[in-house]
Parts: sequence; structure tokens; C-alpha cells
Amino acid sequence: MAIGSRPPLIDPFGRAISYLRVSVTDRCDFRCVYCMSEDMAFLPKRDLLTLEELDRLCTVFVERGVRKLRITGGEPLVRRNIMSLFQALSRHLASGALDELTLTTNGSQLARYASELAQCGVKRVNVSLDTLDPAKFRQITRWGDLARVMEGLDAAQGAGLKIKINAVALKGTNEDEIEALMEWAHGRGMDLTLIEVMPLGEVETQRVDQFLPLSQVRARLMDRYTLDDLAERSGGPARYVRVRETGGILGFITPLSHNFCESCNRVRLTCTGQLFMCLGQEDVADLRTPLREGTHALLDQAIDDAIARKPKGHDFIIDRRHNRPAVARHMSMTGG
Repeated sequence: MAIGSRPPLIDPFGRAISYLRVSVTDRCDFRCVYCMSEDMAFLPKRDLLTLEELDRLCTVFVERGVRKLRITGGEPLVRRNIMSLFQALSRHLASGALDELTLTTNGSQLARYASELAQCGVKRVNVSLDTLDPAKFRQITRWGDLARVMEGLDAAQGAGLKIKINAVALKGTNEDEIEALMEWAHGRGMDLTLIEVMPLGEVETQRVDQFLPLSQVRARLMDRYTLDDLAERSGGPARYVRVRETGGILGFITPLSHNFCESCNRVRLTCTGQLFMCLGQEDVADLRTPLREGTHALLDQAIDDAIARKPKGHDFIIDRRHNRPAVARHMSMTGG
């Protein structure tokens, strides 16, 4: 059946699902303190979908109206032969069925892959970077090398990729660097989005201590900068402003201090073929079984049943009494 001729995906609240985030691996070459435990137990490789299966699943979603694909992990660029997936998916850009193919990365592998990504039609990437201090960067990521990420950013900009920096705001860790990080990013022509800590998965650090409300950050920034609200959306949950003094764009993702669910148009596919309709809910649909049974009808029905269960919003909250995550799975499992 031709792409575009199959019924679109509409959730119970009338929202068209046009954005699919796809985790291709739960593995990462960093161990960020708010994302993973240092001694992570990763999935057996046999449980992962093959790259060919990921392509098939993504194609079904494109046929059903998804216009944006974001490849995530873990760290997506550590998956073996990952560029073959980008090359396969680029055909949907060429046909006009897909508006954007992009990825979120920690930047450690960008120097190696930036040119190939651009050749596959990737126009922009999100790079997770919480500090410009090498020692603090190593502390936050446990294993990361800031110099290597900087080489990746240089390579990405050299390949013509537009970059947005994602920074998790961490109380007592990088809250005093936010202004410097913003001016650095904007000075290089990169946007910056600030993200509140999300209560996903058991990690050693207590998120009660990490949580920094972005409402406080924004109020502080407004003492020094003029923030002009923008109507634009990138297909994600961020609210954007233009900083008049730098000319750059600053985003705020606030899952705890401000629920961003009313216009949610996205679902998340894990590397094992599980579809999460909401990042902040445990409800999940198994797509691997119908995919491997090989009939379009079974897979379409599984997807339709899943979208029919998409909730209106998430239930994120930091449990301050018991210090428990709102959701037990780690961010690296669902896809960042």
C-alpha cells in the first residue's frame, strides 16, 4: 500500500501522532548521573530488534502519517553499523513522505559520523551537554571526555548540521553555569534547551537533591536578559524564547513544574520493539511479536490498539517521602 494512503494515527484526544522517537540501543559510552547507574545491566543483544526490523517498523509509522523520526539511545551512534539505518530511512526524505530525520546524541561519536549523517539527509542534531567544565563534565558523565565532544561539535558544524544543545539543569552542579552555557551556545550559532530532571529509573544520586525548577532559572535569567516568547514548536515539549541580547533561541522543557502534554504528538519505540505511548507512564505495547509474525494486519492492529490507549498526560512527580522514581525504567531504555 502506498505511503499516505493508510489511515493516520489519531489518539483518543484527537491528537495526530506525527512524531516517532526510536531507541536503537540501551547502551551508551557515558554513565550520566541522572540517567544511568554506573554499573548498568544492559539488554542481551539477542533481545534487540535488528536494524532491518527497525527500518520496517519506522516505515509502517511513516505510512501511517509520522512525519518526523528521531533516532535515540542510549547513545545511538555506538550501535554497530548504525549508518545503514540512516541510509535506509533517508529514502523517506527523498520521497517526501518524511519531513525530518534527526537524532539525539552525547556527541562522543559525531566527529566520526557527522559527514555521513549529513549525506543521509540529517539537517540537525541534538547534543546533550550539561557543562563546559572538563572536570565537572567527567563527574556528571562518569566516563565522558569533553574535548572529544567539542571535536564532534566542530565536525557537525563543518558538515553543515544545525545543532541544539540540551542541558539538564542540576541543582548544586551546573546551575551557576547556565548563563555561560547559553552565551557560549548562542555565540556558536547553536540553540540551547534546558531540561528539568525527570524521575526515571533508579540511580545512585537522589533526584530530590538534583531537581532545579526551570521557573526559578527563567526568573533569574530575566534579571539579566530580555526573553521574548516565541510561538514556534519543534515537534517536542519545549517552550521557546529568543534572548534579545544574544539573538539565540532558548528552550525550556518542564515535565515537573509545568505539564507539557496538551499538544503531545509523539510516541516512543524501544530497541526491543516496545511502544510507549507516554514517557511518564508504564503502559507499553509489544510490536516485536506482530512484526516478526510478518503480517501487516497484525502489526497495524497492535499499533491502532496502542494509540487508542495513549493517555492525556504523564504522571511525573518526584516522590520526596520514599525517594522513588515516578517510572522504574531508565531513560536509556525508553530513549532520550
